[in-house]
Amino acid sequence: MSDPHPARHAEREDKRTFLQKLAEFIHPGPDSTDELIETLAEAEDNQIINAESRVMLEGVIRMAEMTAGDVMVAAPRMDLIDIDAPFDALLHLVIETAHSRFPVYEGDRENVIGILLAKDLLKLQRAPELNIRALLRPAVFVPESKGLNDLLREFRGNRNHLAMVIDEFGRTAGLITIEDVLEQIVGEIEDEFDIAADQGDIFGLADQTYRVSGDTPIERVNEAFGIQLASDPDSAGDRAFDTHFDTIGGLIAHAMGHVPRRGEQHVQAGLKFVVLHTKGGAVRWFKVSPAGQGADG
Repeated sequence: MSDPHPARHAEREDKRTFLQKLAEFIHPGPDSTDELIETLAEAEDNQIINAESRVMLEGVIRMAEMTAGDVMVAAPRMDLIDIDAPFDALLHLVIETAHSRFPVYEGDRENVIGILLAKDLLKLQRAPELNIRALLRPAVFVPESKGLNDLLREFRGNRNHLAMVIDEFGRTAGLITIEDVLEQIVGEIEDEFDIAADQGDIFGLADQTYRVSGDTPIERVNEAFGIQLASDPDSAGDRAFDTHFDTIGGLIAHAMGHVPRRGEQHVQAGLKFVVLHTKGGAVRWFKVSPAGQGADG
């Protein structure tokens, strides 16, 4: 059936005034994401918005083109719990990794059967007869191609804060949290291990050990501990001392041959480096002590 009032329909579609149409013809709006981001930069230059607002708005725009696979924690770096692990081992893993949620698997790491909230372990301490299976929350699975906008909407709607990411063959590719998504907008979310850069990078602790940021320049570590890292690799005979590493985190990761995990230890130049905290595939903090001294805390 035809519209009996086509003129009115057209009028509803375009309510712009002649002056608005003329202004848009003279100064057309952005036609692409890059042009829109350039417009935001101009708005900042003109003091219409501040730098923080521009960064967040850019994050929102860029996030619309990103998927779960772009920001997930890859499977090899995931901290998982074995459903059959003894309670003491389970508790140790929870304390060492300091996560609030853990995927739980049975038999094979690919067989994720649920999500365990760290706070729910308190129920086991109060009632040891409880079966850990009763504490598991349902696991949510999303494809690598899942858009971050849609994923954030789902996180907010179902109150889940973690999802398992699967590849095109149905295998576990990694995991993603609501924090991973939000950081694309607001930048890195600081936690209890994060200390402002102007507060320093090496801290003396009460037990005569030191907390050292993974971003600390090697020269700073050398000066603080009276050692000589990053010397000539030919004379040292060890690739771990290669001069192209600028930070202690990069040097230690190279020496270990893999991305360090929380709780792992490495001895170098007479010092024991214990990984305290990792984030985004990099070491955020080490605990450092003489190699003969315990530093597992």
